[in-house]
Amino acid sequence: MGDLRDIVDKKFTLPAPGKLNLCLNILGRRPDGYHELQTAFQIISIADSISFELADSIEVICDIDIEPHENLVYRAAKSLLELSAGNIGAKLSLKKNLPVGAGLGGGSSDAATTLVGLNHLWQLGLNSAELRRIGAVLGADVPLFVFGHSAWAEGIGEKLSVLQLPDRYFLILIPGCSISSAEIFRHSDLTRDSSAITIARFLEYGSGNDCEAIARKLYPEVDEALLWLNKWGPAKMTGTGSCVFLAFESRKEAELVQKLVPAKWAAFVSEGLNDSPLLEAVDRLS
Repeated sequence: MGDLRDIVDKKFTLPAPGKLNLCLNILGRRPDGYHELQTAFQIISIADSISFELADSIEVICDIDIEPHENLVYRAAKSLLELSAGNIGAKLSLKKNLPVGAGLGGGSSDAATTLVGLNHLWQLGLNSAELRRIGAVLGADVPLFVFGHSAWAEGIGEKLSVLQLPDRYFLILIPGCSISSAEIFRHSDLTRDSSAITIARFLEYGSGNDCEAIARKLYPEVDEALLWLNKWGPAKMTGTGSCVFLAFESRKEAELVQKLVPAKWAAFVSEGLNDSPLLEAVDRLS
């Protein structure tokens, strides 16, 4: 511990950005229960943040009520602790800006930022591929956030190819309900036999979200939000929900529609990013 305290910054903070699924095609179910899928991940600018500080044990502080041992930040830290040499710890302070259970990847991104941040704090020297393998055990979206780029994903989400997406701004509505991904994926009516498409086809024609119909059926709030947002363009649901979104070419256009959002819904505008601010922040620490 003494040596680490001498060579590592006393305290630093890293972002944990959100994501949108611009499409989600479910191709089948594997024997282990996971689903084979294709999805386009768009990194967005809104982010949680995590502060890191050396300590004698793992301590997670969060500004919302999440059981520490159920928090993906805690689980990610414990998974890395097993790889560290000797007795070591960290105090992690999580500030939530991304809504929970909304399809924006907040928990997965928090886990990824924890892996990347502790790799630096504890001087473990793990590369991105190694961190992604650890992250995949924590959640299917965790490798994307470690990867650090908007990406086309296949398999269960772990096979990633960099996507270069156009500059856009997204109006994101929060319908006010929290959706469990497990509930959607185990539903008997979920489409599980979509045809695979190529990246080129997606970039030219787009694609839908196989989870959207189930979410709309189970959660009227999602259906209502999509119906409203569809008045302004082709709105989509991200992931398994609950957030819905619409793309605009400029922030001004997105903010004009944001002003019209009914008061019962929270809404925000976020910039689409090709590169994650997490990697940029870590580079500045080096």
